[in-house]
Amino acid sequence: MLRTLGGSLMEFIENLDALHSYLALSYQEMKAPSFRVERREDGEMWLHYYSERRGLCHIVPGIIQAVAKDFFDTEVEMEILKQSEEDEGMERIEHVVFLVVQKRLQERWRDRQGRNTRSEEIKLDKQEIEKYLNKMKQKYQALSHCAVKKSHWDILRRVVTFDQVYPERLWMDTKTFCDAFPFHIVFDEELKVKQAGVNIQKHVPGLQAMNIRFDDYFTITHPAVSFTISSIRKFINSQFVLKTRTEVMQTQPILKLRGQMLWMGSIQCMIYLCSPQLHCLQELEEVGMYIADIAQHDTTRDLILLNQQRLAEIELSNQLERKKEELRILSKNLEVEKQKTEALLYAMLPKHVANQLKEGKQVEAGEFEDCTILFSDVVTFTNICAACEPIQIVHMLNSMYSRFDRITTVHDVYKVETIGDAYMVVGGVPIPVASHAERVANFALGMRMAARSVKNPVTGDPIQIRVGIHSGPVLAGVVGEKMPRYCLFGDTVNTASRMESHGVPGKIHLSPTANR
Repeated sequence: MLRTLGGSLMEFIENLDALHSYLALSYQEMKAPSFRVERREDGEMWLHYYSERRGLCHIVPGIIQAVAKDFFDTEVEMEILKQSEEDEGMERIEHVVFLVVQKRLQERWRDRQGRNTRSEEIKLDKQEIEKYLNKMKQKYQALSHCAVKKSHWDILRRVVTFDQVYPERLWMDTKTFCDAFPFHIVFDEELKVKQAGVNIQKHVPGLQAMNIRFDDYFTITHPAVSFTISSIRKFINSQFVLKTRTEVMQTQPILKLRGQMLWMGSIQCMIYLCSPQLHCLQELEEVGMYIADIAQHDTTRDLILLNQQRLAEIELSNQLERKKEELRILSKNLEVEKQKTEALLYAMLPKHVANQLKEGKQVEAGEFEDCTILFSDVVTFTNICAACEPIQIVHMLNSMYSRFDRITTVHDVYKVETIGDAYMVVGGVPIPVASHAERVANFALGMRMAARSVKNPVTGDPIQIRVGIHSGPVLAGVVGEKMPRYCLFGDTVNTASRMESHGVPGKIHLSPTANR
């Protein structure tokens, strides 16, 4: 896009504002700088830089030098001639004038080689011309079958030179011109409107009245210049965006115009050839306009329809982004719920067993040669149940079991199950450890201490528990499908239960095996 702006550095800079105007269709909040090139009589080129953002002028030389080198094979030297701040319209802008000196890289190479004498330049130019003529001769010979034969000089003249031919008079009547350019305004140096297109009169009533000033109806929004002929002529190569004044339009919708200013020196008037600045069909409806109001040759028609398609694609993309964000939130919530489910599952089964069940694998039963099992129960639990409400029993057991559960984590033992007031724990299963008896014994001491903080709902005294421990071999595996449990089987389980039932209240009853 940049390479197509102009065939020379001067044309490139003059069309930068037009590029910024089109980019503003997508980036409506963009505040781009303005550029104006002034060719002096002494051959120097002055670059005028205008920007609402102050302090950025020092990056301009680097950008211009890179463009000149990459696009036009030219080396540029720039220096600041003038730097000031000016009031243009409602904005205060920075105005910097650069002196631009161009020098072709080929000439610089010849200067370095010490071959920049006049005679050598003539010799080089002559060789280039002869080479070009030979090329044209070959082209002429290839076209020798044509009925009308021309010399290679005619072909060269046709390729190299171009003379603009203007008609002696304009072959177009007034009505045809106004119909062809339905949005145009002609005004003089005093900004008095002399002529207006047919459709702009429809949407801005009163524009053709006698002695109407152009600036009474419109303000300039881009570039940031005051509404005078001199200011407009400074930016004659820029694209002008005008907007109708709210106080004049009253109930009429605000109309924005975008187009080109041309100075007609013979009649000392300015013509503004423009089109409505519309981005989509919605804006077209808001200003009460139709596609038919825009001239057939005006690319605004294509711009509106293509931009409408682009906006539809953007909206679709935004919808996809919103759906993606919703899925991300749902996925996050799902992950939280998954963690809760896993925590509940790990509370019911050993972690490695639960993972095997989640993967759909069958958990094989295992034999453990040495482990330690603990049973505990509440002393006089039957009497307590007979004297209390059910909710009191539930609160007492929940308070006690919650304390016991926390202690299992401290001593790294596995809680097998609870049945009524009975609490069963094992050490060394499902992960074998050598210190299983020591861990279970420490857990039993912790249980006894924790039970002292739980009150008997009948007497209000601390409850008493019996604890029995036995060590030996067991068989372990998952039983059931609907509510699977990790169960232990064998004489070791029975012996541990008997150690608890034959124990003394408030004491820990060890078997000889567990004691060893």
